Amino acid sequence: MQSLILEGGTFRPVFSCGIMDCLLDHKLYFPYVIGVSAGITDGMSYLSRQKGRNLEVFMRYRNDKRYVGIGNLMKHQSLFGLDFVYDEVPNKLLPFDWQAFYDYPGQGWVGVTNADTGEAEYINCQLLDKQCTMLRATCAIPLVFPAIELNGKRFYDGGLADPIPIRKAIADGCDKHLIILTRCKGYVKELSKQNIVAAKVLKKKYPKLVPLLETRHLAYNETVQFCEQLEREGKALILRPEWPIESFEKDLNKLQAAYDMGYQMAEAHLDEIKAILKPSNK
Repeated sequence: MQSLILEGGTFRPVFSCGIMDCLLDHKLYFPYVIGVSAGITDGMSYLSRQKGRNLEVFMRYRNDKRYVGIGNLMKHQSLFGLDFVYDEVPNKLLPFDWQAFYDYPGQGWVGVTNADTGEAEYINCQLLDKQCTMLRATCAIPLVFPAIELNGKRFYDGGLADPIPIRKAIADGCDKHLIILTRCKGYVKELSKQNIVAAKVLKKKYPKLVPLLETRHLAYNETVQFCEQLEREGKALILRPEWPIESFEKDLNKLQAAYDMGYQMAEAHLDEIKAILKPSNK
């Protein structure tokens, strides 16, 4: 089985959207799609086969205060207007094709981090509700989002416990992979001030998150190295930006350029992508 792996990164996955739209144009559908945070959130429009939908959301609403703005903190404890982003946009303003999404013939998995246990969990995307609660959960960056409750559990960003869920795909039987990263080749994550602060703030309420926050950079770097090893072994193709994309990029021209870069990169690697999707002789 072949997997499509999607890294998060707030607005950096606009690059991934370009790749996924190219896949849709060429009718290339992966039987197994998994990701975390904004990566898998954007991946939902790939599963619903809505080319261009993600880019249109960015172009229309990236600089709308209802989407991102300090004013959202009072109501949502988040910079993001959660009800606007995860309800009004997909259900009213730029409708998500729920039927096409549910009809997708493959599997889709959303990675989240259990706030109480500190462990990675994976939710079947077919269970997505109309308020997109699991997507709120996988995008719940500490200090920027509150913990999101789902099925009696509280969750934070899936990238905390499993930044690039390649090992989950392998455990589920995938042996060929298209891995879309949103950082440039050679990027090395370091312990950030934000994670240090988040560890202190959340220590009392969610003590199991502290070691994740303090070692997240190490886990990320090791996972990237593992992905690169898979690529050297011929088991994976990694696509990643040629130049850095800011997580909270506001310039719409730069977002468009990052999308175009992703689309063009996928076109340049179409033969390799088709080879990944080609059934094996096993």
